[in-house]
Amino acid sequence: MKKIKKLLRAPPRGHWVGDGFPVRAVFADMAFTQEISPFLMFDYGGPHDFTPTETRRGVGPHPHRGFETVTIAFQGEIEHADSVGNKDVIGPGDVQWMTAASGIIHEEMHSKNFARHGGALEMAQLWVNLPAKSKMDPPHYQPIVSAEIPVHQLDSDSGNVRVIAGDFLGTQGAATTHTPINLWDIHIHAGKTIDLTVPAEHNTMLFVRTGRLVLNNETLGAADLVIMEQAGQRIQLHAMEACDLLLLGGEPINEPIATRGPFVMNTDQEIRQAIMDYQNGKMGHIAG
Repeated sequence: MKKIKKLLRAPPRGHWVGDGFPVRAVFADMAFTQEISPFLMFDYGGPHDFTPTETRRGVGPHPHRGFETVTIAFQGEIEHADSVGNKDVIGPGDVQWMTAASGIIHEEMHSKNFARHGGALEMAQLWVNLPAKSKMDPPHYQPIVSAEIPVHQLDSDSGNVRVIAGDFLGTQGAATTHTPINLWDIHIHAGKTIDLTVPAEHNTMLFVRTGRLVLNNETLGAADLVIMEQAGQRIQLHAMEACDLLLLGGEPINEPIATRGPFVMNTDQEIRQAIMDYQNGKMGHIAG
């Protein structure tokens, strides 16, 4: 049985990203450390109720290089546009997996329809590192609608697992990844106990979105995160009430991490080059 390495309780306060995303930094001081590799950062947004408006809300054009952003929509709609020409709207259950790699400029806004009608917005965005050999690859974008995400039904009517990435008992995830990653969206019915098996050599974390559950005699609630020890493969969860949670797991990328703002590379020199390339327009622009 895997043991808990660290328990990060729900962040008491958050911050705004642009004027459209009130988020909490789930990884807190663990962000950009080897203990959570290949993940870098985790912003959990909402749920937050927005009033109807004709004004655009969100985050305007900004660059990235050297990593991937993974955005999961739970409630509401998010509109994406980038310098490669991708335009997309993701709604409840959808995922956008954007590989910035050598450089991309994108914006993330409330969709026009969502802004016009208002309502609850809930989302999560993960930053996922790329190995050095892939950091300067061409940028790539994977729009993954909910219907394309395989769902594995758990035994004994315990719940289900949406396999966004990786492998769950032979069910292959929808996303293509550069390094081995498991990203599972798990629902457990109230009163049920489930067992999960993960690779011992991976870093593995569990984030509770809703409900309460018990893991290794610790009671976890909404927006709590646990980082598990690498040793062992089995995780047992008991849902005290209906629960939704994300499992984040992956093979560590044992390389130096250099970061500044929207860039994540291996050296400070590479960061300086990324800034110069952006300033010189080498990451393109968003058409229109």
